[in-house]
Amino acid sequence: MIGSGAGEVAVAGAAALPVTLLIADDDEVTRSGLRVLLSAQPGITVVGEAADGVEAVEQARQLRPDVVLMDVRMPRRNGIEATRQLLAESAEPPKVVVITTFENDDHVTAALSAGAGGFVLKRRPVREIAEAVRVVAAGEAILFPAALRRMVTARPLGSAEALPEAALTGREEEVLRLMATGLSNPGIAESLTVSLETVKTHVGNVLTKLGAHNRTHAVVLAYESGLVAPGFAGCGGPG
Repeated sequence: MIGSGAGEVAVAGAAALPVTLLIADDDEVTRSGLRVLLSAQPGITVVGEAADGVEAVEQARQLRPDVVLMDVRMPRRNGIEATRQLLAESAEPPKVVVITTFENDDHVTAALSAGAGGFVLKRRPVREIAEAVRVVAAGEAILFPAALRRMVTARPLGSAEALPEAALTGREEEVLRLMATGLSNPGIAESLTVSLETVKTHVGNVLTKLGAHNRTHAVVLAYESGLVAPGFAGCGGPG
Protein backbone atom coordinates (compact mmCIF):
# COMPACT_ATOMS: atom_id res chain seq x y z
CA MET A 1 0.00 0.00 0.00
CA ILE A 2 1.00 3.59 -0.63
CA GLY A 3 0.06 6.42 1.69
CA SER A 4 -2.03 9.34 0.47
CA GLY A 5 -3.16 12.61 1.93
CA ALA A 6 -6.66 11.17 1.99
CA GLY A 7 -5.87 7.78 3.47
CA GLU A 8 -4.10 4.75 2.10
CA VAL A 9 -4.06 3.89 -1.55
CA ALA A 10 -4.60 0.20 -2.06
CA VAL A 11 -2.79 -1.48 -4.91
CA ALA A 12 -3.07 -4.98 -6.26
CA GLY A 13 0.61 -5.48 -7.01
CA ALA A 14 3.08 -3.48 -9.10
CA ALA A 15 5.05 -4.86 -11.99
CA ALA A 16 8.82 -4.74 -12.36
CA LEU A 17 8.55 -4.45 -16.15
CA PRO A 18 9.66 -1.23 -17.91
CA VAL A 19 6.88 1.31 -18.43
CA THR A 20 6.69 4.00 -21.11
CA LEU A 21 4.84 7.13 -20.02
CA LEU A 22 3.19 10.14 -21.63
CA ILE A 23 2.57 13.16 -19.38
CA ALA A 24 -0.42 15.40 -20.16
CA ASP A 25 -0.75 18.64 -18.17
CA ASP A 26 -1.46 22.18 -19.32
CA ASP A 27 0.98 23.70 -16.82
CA GLU A 28 4.44 23.67 -18.37
CA VAL A 29 6.28 23.86 -15.05
CA THR A 30 4.31 20.94 -13.61
CA ARG A 31 4.72 18.92 -16.79
CA SER A 32 8.47 19.50 -17.03
CA GLY A 33 8.97 18.81 -13.34
CA LEU A 34 7.09 15.53 -13.55
CA ARG A 35 9.12 14.52 -16.58
CA VAL A 36 12.44 15.10 -14.83
CA LEU A 37 11.38 13.42 -11.59
CA LEU A 38 9.60 10.43 -13.11
CA SER A 39 12.36 9.81 -15.64
CA ALA A 40 14.68 9.25 -12.68
CA GLN A 41 12.42 6.54 -11.26
CA PRO A 42 13.40 2.90 -11.88
CA GLY A 43 11.67 1.29 -14.83
CA ILE A 44 9.89 4.41 -16.12
CA THR A 45 10.72 6.07 -19.44
CA VAL A 46 8.90 9.31 -20.27
CA VAL A 47 8.40 9.27 -24.03
CA GLY A 48 6.46 12.50 -24.49
CA GLU A 49 4.48 15.43 -23.14
CA ALA A 50 1.13 17.01 -24.04
CA ALA A 51 -0.23 20.41 -23.07
CA ASP A 52 -3.94 19.55 -23.50
CA GLY A 53 -6.30 16.72 -24.23
CA VAL A 54 -6.07 17.06 -28.00
CA GLU A 55 -2.28 16.74 -27.88
CA ALA A 56 -2.58 13.86 -25.41
CA VAL A 57 -4.64 11.83 -27.88
CA GLU A 58 -2.38 12.72 -30.82
CA GLN A 59 0.80 11.90 -28.89
CA ALA A 60 -0.66 8.64 -27.61
CA ARG A 61 -1.43 7.59 -31.19
CA GLN A 62 2.12 8.32 -32.31
CA LEU A 63 4.12 7.19 -29.29
CA ARG A 64 1.94 4.31 -28.04
CA PRO A 65 2.89 4.69 -24.37
CA ASP A 66 1.94 2.10 -21.80
CA VAL A 67 0.44 4.77 -19.55
CA VAL A 68 -0.81 8.34 -19.87
CA LEU A 69 -0.51 10.47 -16.73
CA MET A 70 -3.52 12.68 -17.41
CA ASP A 71 -4.46 16.00 -15.83
CA VAL A 72 -8.24 16.38 -15.88
CA ARG A 73 -8.59 20.14 -16.25
CA MET A 74 -6.99 21.09 -19.57
CA PRO A 75 -7.94 23.40 -22.46
CA ARG A 76 -9.35 22.35 -25.85
CA ARG A 77 -10.18 18.87 -24.58
CA ASN A 78 -10.20 17.92 -20.90
CA GLY A 79 -8.78 14.74 -19.46
CA ILE A 80 -12.19 13.10 -19.24
CA GLU A 81 -12.90 13.39 -22.96
CA ALA A 82 -9.31 12.52 -23.83
CA THR A 83 -9.52 9.36 -21.71
CA ARG A 84 -12.82 8.38 -23.28
CA GLN A 85 -11.44 8.90 -26.79
CA LEU A 86 -8.26 6.92 -26.11
CA LEU A 87 -10.24 3.93 -24.87
CA ALA A 88 -12.76 4.10 -27.69
CA GLU A 89 -10.43 4.32 -30.67
CA SER A 90 -7.98 1.50 -29.97
CA ALA A 91 -8.24 -2.19 -29.23
CA GLU A 92 -5.16 -1.85 -27.02
CA PRO A 93 -5.30 1.67 -25.57
CA PRO A 94 -2.81 2.99 -23.05
CA LYS A 95 -3.73 2.81 -19.39
CA VAL A 96 -4.66 6.17 -17.85
CA VAL A 97 -3.74 7.51 -14.42
CA VAL A 98 -5.45 10.77 -13.53
CA ILE A 99 -3.31 13.30 -11.71
CA THR A 100 -5.11 16.06 -9.86
CA THR A 101 -4.63 18.83 -7.35
CA PHE A 102 -7.87 18.28 -5.46
CA GLU A 103 -9.14 14.86 -4.39
CA ASN A 104 -12.77 16.03 -4.32
CA ASP A 105 -12.74 17.18 -7.95
CA ASP A 106 -15.86 15.95 -9.78
CA HIS A 107 -13.75 15.72 -12.91
CA VAL A 108 -11.74 12.91 -11.29
CA THR A 109 -14.80 10.73 -10.70
CA ALA A 110 -15.94 11.39 -14.26
CA ALA A 111 -12.52 10.36 -15.58
CA LEU A 112 -12.65 7.14 -13.55
CA SER A 113 -16.08 6.43 -15.02
CA ALA A 114 -14.63 7.12 -18.48
CA GLY A 115 -12.05 4.41 -17.95
CA ALA A 116 -9.06 5.82 -16.07
CA GLY A 117 -7.38 3.14 -13.96
CA GLY A 118 -6.86 5.30 -10.89
CA PHE A 119 -5.80 8.70 -9.66
CA VAL A 120 -2.99 10.33 -7.73
CA LEU A 121 -2.61 13.72 -6.11
CA LYS A 122 0.01 16.13 -7.45
CA ARG A 123 1.22 16.90 -3.95
CA ARG A 124 2.25 13.32 -3.24
CA PRO A 125 5.92 12.25 -3.33
CA VAL A 126 7.17 11.30 -6.78
CA ARG A 127 7.86 7.72 -5.70
CA GLU A 128 4.14 7.29 -4.99
CA ILE A 129 3.18 8.74 -8.37
CA ALA A 130 5.71 6.40 -10.00
CA GLU A 131 4.27 3.41 -8.13
CA ALA A 132 0.76 4.33 -9.29
CA VAL A 133 2.01 4.40 -12.88
CA ARG A 134 3.63 0.98 -12.49
CA VAL A 135 0.57 -0.58 -10.86
CA VAL A 136 -1.86 0.65 -13.51
CA ALA A 137 0.58 -0.35 -16.27
CA ALA A 138 0.42 -3.89 -14.87
CA GLY A 139 -3.34 -3.86 -15.31
CA GLU A 140 -4.05 -3.74 -11.59
CA ALA A 141 -6.22 -1.36 -9.60
CA ILE A 142 -5.09 1.63 -7.63
CA LEU A 143 -7.66 3.01 -5.24
CA PHE A 144 -7.83 5.61 -2.53
CA PRO A 145 -10.86 4.04 -0.82
CA ALA A 146 -11.59 6.94 1.55
CA ALA A 147 -11.16 9.64 -1.07
CA LEU A 148 -13.09 7.73 -3.72
CA ARG A 149 -15.91 7.16 -1.24
CA ARG A 150 -16.16 10.89 -0.55
CA MET A 151 -16.08 11.82 -4.22
CA VAL A 152 -18.65 9.33 -5.43
CA THR A 153 -21.13 9.57 -2.58
CA ALA A 154 -21.18 13.36 -2.94
CA ARG A 155 -22.57 12.97 -6.46
CA PRO A 156 -26.12 12.14 -7.60
CA LEU A 157 -26.70 8.40 -7.92
CA GLY A 158 -26.63 8.50 -11.71
CA SER A 159 -25.80 4.82 -12.21
CA ALA A 160 -28.38 3.32 -9.87
CA GLU A 161 -29.75 1.02 -12.58
CA ALA A 162 -26.36 -0.46 -13.50
CA LEU A 163 -26.22 -3.16 -10.83
CA PRO A 164 -29.82 -4.42 -10.96
CA GLU A 165 -29.51 -4.80 -14.73
CA ALA A 166 -26.19 -6.61 -14.32
CA ALA A 167 -27.82 -9.39 -12.26
CA LEU A 168 -24.77 -10.05 -10.09
CA THR A 169 -24.85 -13.18 -7.96
CA GLY A 170 -24.63 -12.86 -4.19
CA ARG A 171 -20.97 -13.89 -4.22
CA GLU A 172 -20.17 -11.43 -7.01
CA GLU A 173 -21.73 -8.64 -4.95
CA GLU A 174 -19.56 -9.68 -1.99
CA VAL A 175 -16.47 -9.57 -4.17
CA LEU A 176 -17.42 -6.14 -5.53
CA ARG A 177 -17.89 -4.80 -2.00
CA LEU A 178 -14.44 -6.04 -1.05
CA MET A 179 -12.97 -4.54 -4.21
CA ALA A 180 -14.40 -1.22 -3.03
CA THR A 181 -12.32 -1.41 0.14
CA GLY A 182 -9.19 -1.61 -2.02
CA LEU A 183 -8.46 -5.28 -1.40
CA SER A 184 -6.35 -7.09 -3.98
CA ASN A 185 -7.42 -10.47 -5.36
CA PRO A 186 -5.28 -12.33 -2.77
CA GLY A 187 -6.82 -10.18 -0.03
CA ILE A 188 -10.32 -10.98 -1.23
CA ALA A 189 -9.46 -14.68 -1.40
CA GLU A 190 -8.26 -14.59 2.20
CA SER A 191 -11.30 -12.64 3.37
CA LEU A 192 -13.77 -15.04 1.75
CA THR A 193 -11.69 -18.19 2.32
CA VAL A 194 -11.73 -19.15 -1.34
CA SER A 195 -9.01 -19.78 -3.91
CA LEU A 196 -7.31 -17.00 -5.85
CA GLU A 197 -8.54 -18.48 -9.12
CA THR A 198 -12.11 -18.37 -7.83
CA VAL A 199 -11.71 -14.68 -6.99
CA LYS A 200 -10.26 -13.95 -10.43
CA THR A 201 -13.26 -15.61 -12.01
CA HIS A 202 -15.69 -13.58 -9.88
CA VAL A 203 -13.85 -10.32 -10.62
CA GLY A 204 -13.91 -11.05 -14.34
CA ASN A 205 -17.64 -11.78 -14.17
CA VAL A 206 -18.28 -8.55 -12.26
CA LEU A 207 -16.42 -6.44 -14.81
CA THR A 208 -18.18 -8.14 -17.72
CA LYS A 209 -21.66 -7.88 -16.24
CA LEU A 210 -21.22 -4.22 -15.27
CA GLY A 211 -19.58 -3.31 -18.58
CA ALA A 212 -16.81 -1.78 -16.45
CA HIS A 213 -13.53 -0.71 -18.03
CA ASN A 214 -11.54 -1.89 -15.01
CA ARG A 215 -11.75 -2.49 -11.25
CA THR A 216 -11.82 1.20 -10.45
CA HIS A 217 -14.79 1.80 -12.74
CA ALA A 218 -16.60 -1.14 -11.14
CA VAL A 219 -16.06 0.38 -7.70
CA VAL A 220 -17.40 3.75 -8.87
CA LEU A 221 -20.54 1.96 -10.08
CA ALA A 222 -20.84 0.12 -6.78
CA TYR A 223 -20.86 3.38 -4.82
CA GLU A 224 -23.12 5.21 -7.25
CA SER A 225 -25.67 2.41 -7.20
CA GLY A 226 -25.77 2.27 -3.41
CA LEU A 227 -24.52 -1.34 -3.26
CA VAL A 228 -21.58 -0.08 -1.21
CA ALA A 229 -22.47 2.37 1.54
CA PRO A 230 -20.07 5.16 2.61
CA GLY A 231 -19.38 3.48 5.94
CA PHE A 232 -18.65 0.02 4.52
CA ALA A 233 -15.40 -1.44 5.88
CA GLY A 234 -15.32 -4.95 4.48
CA CYS A 235 -16.81 -8.35 5.11
CA GLY A 236 -15.86 -11.96 5.16
CA GLY A 237 -17.34 -15.38 5.34
CA PRO A 238 -16.89 -18.94 4.34
CA GLY A 239 -16.52 -19.75 0.70
